[in-house]
Amino acid sequence: METLQILGWIYLGIILGSMGSVVGLSLFQVRNVADLKAEIRDLRLQRQLLKEEVFRLTKRGKPFLISDIYY
Repeated sequence: METLQILGWIYLGIILGSMGSVVGLSLFQVRNVADLKAEIRDLRLQRQLLKEEVFRLTKRGKPFLISDIYY
């Protein structure tokens, strides 16, 4: 009877420990996911700004020579 009680406590400890580790790991992952989402948001903003810059630079007309104006 004594061994059955000891095995029950061991089983309970394993169950509670595994649940605690799952909760602990998920809390660490939430912070990591939030950092990654912030980085994705920053990179998307940077990509949009670079697209606008490229579009602005390509929208300019072709440079012309001053001699073309007088003829």
